[in-house]
Amino acid sequence: MAWVRFTEDFDFRPTRSSLIAYRAGMQLSVRRACADQAIAAGKAVTVKAPARKKSDGEDPQSGEA
Repeated sequence: MAWVRFTEDFDFRPTRSSLIAYRAGMQLSVRRACADQAIAAGKAVTVKAPARKKSDGEDPQSGEA
């Protein structure tokens, strides 16, 4: 997986019968093959993955630590 920002609309075809449409401005994690094709076509640039949120150690279900 790779993080990219699409600079132009890009259609990725993982198989012959499926299509995933990415719109300009979207920034997300995509399959490496998609990232490679979009970057090669000049329609995306790599970006740094966003920082993960740190857990405060509290259980979200019970509220206990």
